[in-house]
Amino acid sequence: MHAKTIISAMLVAIPILFQPLNAQTFEVKTHTLKNGMKILVQEDHGIPNVAFYTFFRIGSRNERPGTTGISHFFEHMMFNGAKKYGPGEFDRVMENLGGNNNAYTSNNITAYQNWFPSGSVTLEKVFELEADRIADLSFDPQAIESERGVVANERRMSVDNNNGGILYEQFEATAYTAHPYMWPVIGWMSDIQSWTMDDLKNHWKMGYAPNNATLVVVGDVTATEVIRLAEKYFEPIPARELPPKVTTVEPPQLGERRTTVRKPAQLPILLIGYHVPQTNHPDYYALDLLDSILSYGNSSRLHQRFVEKDQLALAIGSGTSSNLDPGLFTFSIRPRAGVDPADCEKALYEELAKIAEESVTEAELTKAKNQAMADFYRSTQTINGRGNTLGTYEVFTGDYKNLFNVSAEMNKVTIQDIQRIVKEYFKDTNRTVATLIPEGTGK
Repeated sequence: MHAKTIISAMLVAIPILFQPLNAQTFEVKTHTLKNGMKILVQEDHGIPNVAFYTFFRIGSRNERPGTTGISHFFEHMMFNGAKKYGPGEFDRVMENLGGNNNAYTSNNITAYQNWFPSGSVTLEKVFELEADRIADLSFDPQAIESERGVVANERRMSVDNNNGGILYEQFEATAYTAHPYMWPVIGWMSDIQSWTMDDLKNHWKMGYAPNNATLVVVGDVTATEVIRLAEKYFEPIPARELPPKVTTVEPPQLGERRTTVRKPAQLPILLIGYHVPQTNHPDYYALDLLDSILSYGNSSRLHQRFVEKDQLALAIGSGTSSNLDPGLFTFSIRPRAGVDPADCEKALYEELAKIAEESVTEAELTKAKNQAMADFYRSTQTINGRGNTLGTYEVFTGDYKNLFNVSAEMNKVTIQDIQRIVKEYFKDTNRTVATLIPEGTGK
């Protein structure tokens, strides 16, 4: 599963008022193994199920020219056999337990997800399965070549033969000139076809070290049992040298950048991005609320202007992903038939200028806060959502406890903060524009 989101989910806003999230905390028990693996356990005996997440701090930002896409490749390879459980056995055993699994790779992390019925025997078997592939992953040449072909085909489907995918790839390659966020998570095709056995073994060794991982277990378990099994199965795996620190800082952009993709298509696609800080930056919550004001639901500013009033676009969205390093706040626009993408650009810049000059209203900001907190609160209502949220906050903010401060941090944001961040980050010199032009339009 390639997890690189271009735009935020566009959900219908619901006017819910509720107690702040930090008044609804839940207990999390933590433990760090001798080899450095950190464990978070949140007991929830409401239903007899368990969510078991392993977050590895390895993603495309830890690659280099020649090995792009190798982190995503291991997302596949980790299901292709190890010392005790051979090819296909992980999935087969998990299904026999009544569970299922998945995984995703991003610029920053690779995460493995298991969901299964509770029970001591089942829980121990999952620990055994995970420890097997973390400690003794198979590097069978035939399996590697087979999976290389699978990944190459995935790239063809999701990028080379996908107009949105190839435009986004070119967009990122244009927006960054130095930082490894410039290359695609799935990798360049020439790299996919050229990884060597040494490349693979070296990347796995540094990325899948236990001291480079956080385990999150949520559901019908006890922390005592989880820690006991982790000490039995994970602690014997030796710590290894961590991936080299990413020291490259993307230099300030000094002028607008543009790229154009011409391909057979029914309609144009427009991506407009601005460099913004990383997830643990103080401006993160203001940017999140700006996103909500601009494009969350049918009453948002951009939906009203583009879809309802001026009939410029079929859809418009915005957002930014979780990032360890400064990333992009991206607008994705699907112009209507006959609409010049330049007219969409003009309208977007006018809307941003209004906020820079006048800010937003208190009513808009309050609504955005209610929407954001309603979404966030919903994400913690299931064991799956709680597991992913705990791991995400631990990895991207440095401490899972920061999730209990979300309401307070949101409430701190003022209309002056919204105006300030638009002035600071949404400048034409900090802008990258990527346009897909359908072939034969003459534009």
